[in-house]
Amino acid sequence: MTKPNVLTTAGGSPVADNQNSRSAGARGPLLLDDFHLVEKLAHFNRENIPERRVHAKGSGAHGTFTVSRNISQYTSANIFSAVGKQTPIFIRFSTVGGERGSADTERDPRGFAVKFYTEEGNWDIVGNNTPVFFIRDPLKFPDFIHTQKRDPQTNLKDAQMMWDFWSHSPEALHQITTLFSDRGIPDGYRHMHGFGSHTYSLVNSSGARFWVKWHFKTLQGIRNLAPSEAARLAGTDPDYAQRDLFSAIERGDFPKWRVCIQLMTEHQAETHVENPFDVTKVWSQKEYPLIEVGELELNRNPLNYFEEVEQAAFAPSNMVPGVGLSPDKMLQGRVFAYADAQRYRVGTNHQQLPINAPVSPVNTYQRDGSMRFGSNGASSPNYEPNSYAESPKQDSAFAEPGLSLRGVAGRYDHREDADYYSQAGKLFNLMSEEQKSALVLNIAGAMRGVSKEVVDRQLKHFYQADPAYGLFIAELISEMQAL
Repeated sequence: MTKPNVLTTAGGSPVADNQNSRSAGARGPLLLDDFHLVEKLAHFNRENIPERRVHAKGSGAHGTFTVSRNISQYTSANIFSAVGKQTPIFIRFSTVGGERGSADTERDPRGFAVKFYTEEGNWDIVGNNTPVFFIRDPLKFPDFIHTQKRDPQTNLKDAQMMWDFWSHSPEALHQITTLFSDRGIPDGYRHMHGFGSHTYSLVNSSGARFWVKWHFKTLQGIRNLAPSEAARLAGTDPDYAQRDLFSAIERGDFPKWRVCIQLMTEHQAETHVENPFDVTKVWSQKEYPLIEVGELELNRNPLNYFEEVEQAAFAPSNMVPGVGLSPDKMLQGRVFAYADAQRYRVGTNHQQLPINAPVSPVNTYQRDGSMRFGSNGASSPNYEPNSYAESPKQDSAFAEPGLSLRGVAGRYDHREDADYYSQAGKLFNLMSEEQKSALVLNIAGAMRGVSKEVVDRQLKHFYQADPAYGLFIAELISEMQAL
């Protein structure tokens, strides 16, 4: 009989490891037979009705992507087939932890999701305004987001929950340092960078694969809000970012972003000291410099918010030939979780809604389901293989090259890589004295009311990133407590 304090699945089975997903080798992709991961993500996606569980409040607009550089040596994707080629896009910006009625000026990462309506189907890059994330393994995603939401008893946001989780998750320190820096509250959506965050891939016409990081650099310039101004706006204009984006486009001040990539060969990834698929870390731009490939421009506001923004459904599983995924564990978890969330939140046939429908032909054997549009396949067969020449068939020309896998299937402790601190420490030391002061003030203020046990545990992480980092925060907390 299972002991009362042993973690179990919803079916009552004891859980041996709730920290690490099953993967093919320590750096390999995740395995679908990890029922515990799938159950956690599927249940998590269904915890709220009907708003998004995360990224609930957002703004969006239509625009174009224009190619500025020939990268056919890296990808066969038609979207990049010629310099000057334009592709329609839709971008949705959002806060992560807040509800639909929350303020736009909360200290929170911002979602930066781009949908490309290409001639070969829809391609989605689902990222944030930060190049890293708090966790490495999707098994911990429901746990993490719970700490960003409301206490189950009080229904209030709770700093104790947040810092307790982070103090047990040292890999979060890099993102924490970013979030509480002066860039933690962007001045609207136009004045922030965007990142794919995860490692994705590109495949060329010869079948060679390259690992890639996507960067979207604002051409409006970085601009951020001081905490006092953010608090004022939260009380006087909680829809500040939405208003700013909509108004700018209406007056013809179209926001733009320079699109860049970092590239790494498969051989470079194999010999890279750090795991190149770890979303809590960045790639050095000295080793892997940015390559400009195009420009995003937003130039048309939605005509109806619900139809085009609330029903917009993004998922990294939306890919086209020439682009692909990677063994990034968090990305692999999102490949399942995002599409599953959209099926639940919007409906089985959400991809048929105008905002989500591809501009290319759709030929599937999917039928029925709620809110089915069109002829539902009419009298054509709903199975394959079949004997009808006119029915759609597979085409091996679009197959991705195989990905070499190594290792025994198992739950690998991702914390065997204990370098949680070097990149956070480097980021801290890149800051000016003024930026460091703002960072530690923001962190100390956010830790008000947190238990001494949690504060002490978290301070150890700051000290290991840089002794001055930890000391500044510890001294400031002591001063606050003395008041």
